[in-house]
Amino acid sequence: MGLLDIFTGGSGPEKALKLKPKVTQKYGDPATRQKAIQQLGEMKVPEAVSVLLSRFTLTVDPLTTDADEKEHTFELVKSFGKEVAVPPILEFLRTSEQAASWALRLLGELTSEEETITACVNALQHLSAHYTRNPEKKVVLLHHVASSQDPRIPPAVVPFLEDMSDDVKIAALKALGVFKYEPAREPMLKLLTADETARRVQTSVLSALAEGGFSVEGYQEKVQPLLVEPYALGNDQRIQRRA
Repeated sequence: MGLLDIFTGGSGPEKALKLKPKVTQKYGDPATRQKAIQQLGEMKVPEAVSVLLSRFTLTVDPLTTDADEKEHTFELVKSFGKEVAVPPILEFLRTSEQAASWALRLLGELTSEEETITACVNALQHLSAHYTRNPEKKVVLLHHVASSQDPRIPPAVVPFLEDMSDDVKIAALKALGVFKYEPAREPMLKLLTADETARRVQTSVLSALAEGGFSVEGYQEKVQPLLVEPYALGNDQRIQRRA
């Protein structure tokens, strides 16, 4: 620690970490939180990015102030540039159950689409292997990859067909629909025909099966009574969507 550090409260990384309680202060004078955010924005160290990202994990009143602060934080993080900002953003996306949408938005500004998809795939693989109580992060990630044709996506998405949350299952099915990924056929048919599967999930399965052009071979008798408009079973044992 240098002489200047004695008067400024420590080195850049140490000072950044000390500001975290102020950045995540939900109540009290908002000026204290806003000053800490601005101070962090002036420190060009990865630890400052990590602390700034924690601001996205809470909501303060009034909502207009919350939105303004988050947008300001977003611009500050972006100003750090790819080299400094991206590593802590990736770590935040991997470890935090909250604010995945902000992390993805930042990655979209700082990296290529391929790099962002890589981050999503890595995060989904981590989530499929570790328990998480909140389904929101899974849904956000699955929705983000749903518009991509990257072949790494289907293997990372299939495990979520067995998730406890119906919203996660539906998001996974939408992500899988655009792929003709044969290993997904059996898990989708098992989900469709399981006694405990909710009707809205079944409808999403039918849509994914129709979009993927999959046969229901081996499941015809179980699938037939589950068909609802506009879905029907063709002579080739594939789900068809009527016009």
